[in-house]
Amino acid sequence: MKKRLIIAIDGPAASGKSTTARLLAQKLGYVYLDTGAMYRACALKAERLGIDLSQKDEIAAMLDALDIEVVLSGHQNTVFLDREDVNEAIRTHEISRLASDISAIPAVRYKMVELQRRIANNGGVVLDGRDIGSFVFPDAEIKFFMVAPPEVRALRRFKELQAKGIETDLDTVLKELNKRDLNDSSRALAPLVRTSDAIEIDTGCLTIEEQVEALYEHVLERLGV
Repeated sequence: MKKRLIIAIDGPAASGKSTTARLLAQKLGYVYLDTGAMYRACALKAERLGIDLSQKDEIAAMLDALDIEVVLSGHQNTVFLDREDVNEAIRTHEISRLASDISAIPAVRYKMVELQRRIANNGGVVLDGRDIGSFVFPDAEIKFFMVAPPEVRALRRFKELQAKGIETDLDTVLKELNKRDLNDSSRALAPLVRTSDAIEIDTGCLTIEEQVEALYEHVLERLGV
């Protein structure tokens, strides 16, 4: 029986992780786990409860009662919060910003990592995030670290927001992206970092198809195919 790997894909925002991870999982016949969606669901819960993220006791109480379920179906994820499908609700620009802040809270991170490990522990899964290869699955069989220049990533995010009808400008998007990069790389617990055994993929000049193919070739090599 062919070994089913745990594939970790890390990198900063808008480096192409999520789209590439979904398509790679589909190509391999694996499942895809969108770990960022789990933090977004936490952020949505905090917003609905009106919790300020500086209120650690209230965050802890929220986590104790948190009901998040991720239903995996091939390369698709459906995220349920309190048994409600929140796939659309967690994709707003505001929840995206809030998710970056809430993910830096250690108690939140430990809760989400516990769930991620439980879901993906048997392999045959592609996960993307900021700390998959360094913290969630440090022993993952293959790790990728995707990068691209900030200006390229900002333009990608700007176009995504435009497509959703969200009014903003490229300067603002770049500033927010730089702030998120700083938050992700400087947090005390599980910061964004490239591990020594991660394969770096610069997506700045690659199409999505080229990104997927680059990762796929590395996976086949690892499998000895």
